[in-house]
Amino acid sequence: MLTDGRLERAGRTKKTNPKVEMNSVASNGMNYTERGQMISRAASIIVVGDEILFGTTKDNLGAALCKKLHAIGWRVSHVAVVRNEIDSVAEEVERCKSTDDMVFIFGGLGPLHSDVSLAGVAKAFGVRLAPDEEFEDYLSQLMGNNYTGDRNEMALLPEGITELLHHKTLPLPLIKCRNVIALAATNMDELETEWDCLLDTQESGLMPVKPFVSKHLSTTLSDVQIAPVLAKLCLEFSDVYIGCHRISRAGPLVVNLTGKDNQRVDAAAEKLTSSFEGQFSQVDSCK
Repeated sequence: MLTDGRLERAGRTKKTNPKVEMNSVASNGMNYTERGQMISRAASIIVVGDEILFGTTKDNLGAALCKKLHAIGWRVSHVAVVRNEIDSVAEEVERCKSTDDMVFIFGGLGPLHSDVSLAGVAKAFGVRLAPDEEFEDYLSQLMGNNYTGDRNEMALLPEGITELLHHKTLPLPLIKCRNVIALAATNMDELETEWDCLLDTQESGLMPVKPFVSKHLSTTLSDVQIAPVLAKLCLEFSDVYIGCHRISRAGPLVVNLTGKDNQRVDAAAEKLTSSFEGQFSQVDSCK
């Protein structure tokens, strides 16, 4: 057995009930007649990085992935930034994997002491890290003479739950553990490549669903003036997300209405604008 601290620590996990795992949200939303007609699926995003929490660097990938998921009709329910600690990663993965259809995790992949993402995933599923011969072959081919026995911890993957997602444009296959996908991207270009590969790979489980439709309405009304009407609107149109923001405190208020049913979004917008005749104008985006 390989002597690696992450393997040992990931192995110290509580026993899980296999029956519970089989009933996880990894299969949610699958009771439909035609896959392309699914209305909604939910994803969460976990970013692993002490540097982000320290303010040393900025997370741009999480926000970019939110936009990509929204563009194919997926709802992002949760975004978290966690420390480079096995327990921190495991706790977040364990929570998200049972509430969302898919979990994406960034950062913490590699041979460094801080690269603990896969160990955290393994612990969340109650399995250990174990050598994966196929992935080790890919690493050997990619790294050539730089790949030695001292670095074989990079080929340790969560045992029994890992699927390698292959694509001709990827130097290494992406790692999928049940409904958790580990992304190796470190910049926007790499994220773009990996995203395109996921959409092009049936095994990823990532597929476009019914798209969101949105309307963005701008007004100079105050929050106090509009609050009671918006509260009633939320009750009447519970299937439409109604959010608000300002670019500045003195600037206009933008009301965003988003949903899956175009007629319902239009009806909510009409109800709002008719409540304040001449006080709203439609804008192209929520920026």
